[in-house]
Amino acid sequence: MRRLPLPSEATLRRLAVASLVTQAGIIVTGGAVRLTDSGLGCPDWPHCTAGSLAATPEMGMHGAIEFGNRLLTFVVGAVAFAMLVAVLRTLTSDRPRRDLLVLSAVLLGVVPAQAVIGGITVWTDLNPWVVMFHFLVSAVLVGVATVLVRRTQRPLGAVPARVGQPWLERLGLLTLVVTAAAVYLGAVVTGSGPHAGDPDSKRTGLDVAVMTHAHADAVMLLIGVSLGLYFAARAIGSPGRAARAAAVLIAVELAQGLVGLVQYRLELPELLVGLHMLGAALLVMAATDAWYATRWLPSRRPA
Repeated sequence: MRRLPLPSEATLRRLAVASLVTQAGIIVTGGAVRLTDSGLGCPDWPHCTAGSLAATPEMGMHGAIEFGNRLLTFVVGAVAFAMLVAVLRTLTSDRPRRDLLVLSAVLLGVVPAQAVIGGITVWTDLNPWVVMFHFLVSAVLVGVATVLVRRTQRPLGAVPARVGQPWLERLGLLTLVVTAAAVYLGAVVTGSGPHAGDPDSKRTGLDVAVMTHAHADAVMLLIGVSLGLYFAARAIGSPGRAARAAAVLIAVELAQGLVGLVQYRLELPELLVGLHMLGAALLVMAATDAWYATRWLPSRRPA
């Protein structure tokens, strides 16, 4: 490990950002697989089809799209591997970044697990509950990568300082919990709607209209809690980035809500559904960052 070059702080930050981008990106490409009815473009796993790891020309566009999404898993894994190796290299130096170790290990460790879950979705002919679980694990990893990005922004040697406002911390945690509920209900709506990933795949059997209203109620609650977080942060002097992060979260929620409303009124066109999935990843980022901002002050480079 000592033979490897010691990564700079800038390199660690770039790798963390790359981890976040790839984790969010595979949510979008996974959505594209489903929205193009390519979920079973590769009808087997880990092979794409019997006797071939890769898609064949006879499998057409659907096979190419599904196999392309599988290949992106290796990109996600390569970035996560590079991040973990860089962190491990710092542990053998006089400037270790132990605060990044667990997060980096989680991002890399879940990659093969996600690949297996993706295989199970194929084996179960795109069971909607398995597909939902696959998406939700990716959403959690987006949150983990968001924290990783913020931690890499701590200068070397800086001592993390807590905001020290217990009620603000609890409100930030509540905001994150309500975000998780809204994202989960959004996944249930998708699992109950028309975009199954394959014309013959089953749906949850739940009433789409009922689940859509439940999801909308959760989003309205989330906006209310986020507004409370913003004004609470302002009332106590806006410690650190808390108020600014809450404001960003509210902006993302309003944009995501608008896209959700329009896609519902237009009967779920594929392009808007894909945009809504991107919005879900951005929502997780913003909510995680808002929660993080209620706990930790921005670290300054030590004198």
